[in-house]
Amino acid sequence: MAAARRPPRPSVRAPAAPRDPSRVQSLTRALALLDTLAEAADGMTLSDVAQIVGLAPSTAHRLLTTLESQRYVRFVSGEGLWQVGVQAFVVGQAFRRSRDVVTLARPQMRHLMEESGETVNLYIEEGGEAVCMAQVECRQMMRAISRPGGRVKLHCSGAGKAILAALPASDVARILQTQGLPRVSEKTLDTPKKLKADLDQVRARGYAVDDEEHAVGLRCVAAPILDEEGKPLAALSISGPLARIDDTAIGVMGGLVRRAAAAVTEQVGGRARG
Repeated sequence: MAAARRPPRPSVRAPAAPRDPSRVQSLTRALALLDTLAEAADGMTLSDVAQIVGLAPSTAHRLLTTLESQRYVRFVSGEGLWQVGVQAFVVGQAFRRSRDVVTLARPQMRHLMEESGETVNLYIEEGGEAVCMAQVECRQMMRAISRPGGRVKLHCSGAGKAILAALPASDVARILQTQGLPRVSEKTLDTPKKLKADLDQVRARGYAVDDEEHAVGLRCVAAPILDEEGKPLAALSISGPLARIDDTAIGVMGGLVRRAAAAVTEQVGGRARG
């Protein structure tokens, strides 16, 4: 039974001897124990967590009791299991309050603009619409501009569809019931069937495409930034004219924006979907 409680991650081995003299070995090992317990929803036995981290049970027990004294872990005596404690939650909540997705995303946005040569935007969902929070303009004479504070509909924008594709189906249904599917260009996806098929493609390839669905002559690729529950915090997008973002460029830029969004997801403590 104990083996069934093991987390999906097979090993979080603590280094036997730290090469960096500034690294404290006992702290590194304690954090490895905490990381391992965090992956096990029901907790783990001492022998299991020690084996996964690569420590002797006696060493693991000493570190766990130290963590327990500070409430970072707790021992459920009736079940013989170690679990993450309340103090770990307190620290995690402090990070959630302090994280600023715009600030954390800006370095990736600047790098993404240099890689793609096109304008990069950061959007969040608010009130069933995508709101532009930040932008890094490209150096081209002809470029796409969406000023911070500007709003676009979710169903007809790259960032909006990236966000929709990462939301639970119930949330998507609620948003569409409130916002509808207004047609803003000849290519707008204005039926639930069309939108659903498109969102399925977004999930499969990891990025969304706005192919003149919001404005004639404008294309956009976007990918979601996810939180610790795998839900969308925001979306990064690359926008530019159809003349420069052809079918070949879309695939290349899709890969770039997907990697950039994944990097920001990691920085904000988010969890990428499988």
